[in-house]
Amino acid sequence: MELYFYNTLTKKKEIFNSIDEKQVKIYSCGPTVYKDATIGNMRTNLFQDILRRVLRYNGYTLKHVMNITDVGHLVSDGDEGEDKMLKSAREEKKTPIEIAEYYTNLFFKDLEDLNVETPEIVCKATDHIQEMLEYVKKLIQKGYAYETSTAIYFDISKLDQYPILSNVNLEEQKAGARVDVDTEKRSPYDFALWIKAPENHLMKWDSPWGASYPGWHIECSAMGQKYLGEQFDIHTGGIDLIPTHHENEIAQSMGNCGKIPARFWLHGEYLLMDGGKMSKSLGNVYLLKDLIQKGYDPLVYRLFSFSSHYRNKLNFTWEGIEATSKSLERLKMGYQSHLKGKEVVGKAEIEEMENRFHQAINDDLNMPLAMGVVWEVVKQEKKSPQWAELLAQFDSVLGLKIKEPMKKEAVEIPKEILDLLEQRKEARANKDWNQSDELRDLIASKGYQIKDTKDGVEIKKI
Repeated sequence: MELYFYNTLTKKKEIFNSIDEKQVKIYSCGPTVYKDATIGNMRTNLFQDILRRVLRYNGYTLKHVMNITDVGHLVSDGDEGEDKMLKSAREEKKTPIEIAEYYTNLFFKDLEDLNVETPEIVCKATDHIQEMLEYVKKLIQKGYAYETSTAIYFDISKLDQYPILSNVNLEEQKAGARVDVDTEKRSPYDFALWIKAPENHLMKWDSPWGASYPGWHIECSAMGQKYLGEQFDIHTGGIDLIPTHHENEIAQSMGNCGKIPARFWLHGEYLLMDGGKMSKSLGNVYLLKDLIQKGYDPLVYRLFSFSSHYRNKLNFTWEGIEATSKSLERLKMGYQSHLKGKEVVGKAEIEEMENRFHQAINDDLNMPLAMGVVWEVVKQEKKSPQWAELLAQFDSVLGLKIKEPMKKEAVEIPKEILDLLEQRKEARANKDWNQSDELRDLIASKGYQIKDTKDGVEIKKI
């Protein structure tokens, strides 16, 4: 069955064929480990995980590289300001190494909770300084880079085309070019390959240009080439990386070897918060631990991410998470119901459902369409272990652990709330419904939601 991906490079959906017939080589831009990864960041990792699983579903093996940025990423994605690692180290009164180790561990804990597979190769920027230095030297030798008093810059005028992914017209942009730029730069859009470090800079290495440190973009070019070669199959990342980071990766590769590093470029869209952009800079972010603290299984967020195509924006709301939590429970119960069933299903029925699911995931990872097929199987009137087996097969892509029960974190209830619950219990026993409702509202105002069920009262932090 043919596999299609939307290629940001060509701006169209294309049939995917790997360079190597059996193995797919992928490079994914990993986290800058200076702060907690948000659920918006995790949406990108979830889309990349589905990509891996779909490729394997189609019979491919994988060689997937993901970097860990622990130096070089400036506070502005437009290559301005100080290094994010240093800023975080100063704010938290830790060393950059301590910051990197702490947030790297948190990142991988989130991946584990979301059942996101770890790529075959995970590489830190600080472990590849020599490879980056050699890459920069080669760009200088080939005439694509120049030195100023502050940095080594890539000269975009040496390229036949720049940019390639975003198709921004630089001539039209010049009137609004960044004001705060190095006056020694030949163009406002030339970007830093290597940055000369001030004397008190915490992260710096010896180089032909003195004590210095790498720019953000060079790490991905150097590590991608080291582990995957000059050209590989797929490059992934969030949509925010297109106009700067990925454009500059392509520029560096064109200067280095004359090739665009990846044949397919796949980008995930933003996660919105109540209809607006979610970002650390705006301060309106949620972390995976926030969902867990409210009693949700982390896989609820995984299923929630399937409600929108990875190339479409997804709007996060707590109402949506609550509805998805119930859906995940129904899905797991549906699997168990089929597993215990006694009916026999025709081979043609099974094959039709499998074919429709396969077509959906092969159509540029269309998870909303694929989930439609999953729910059709769950709702089949004939309860059959054959349907359960098919759902388990689908779960090799979904990664929802449908065979396992839901994880629910115990909610620690403060004594003040427990006392209010006891007062409400007495009010209901006395059939004082007005006081019962008032206490419910008071409890809600203190951040807890209660629900009366036949088994008693359920309480959840909101």
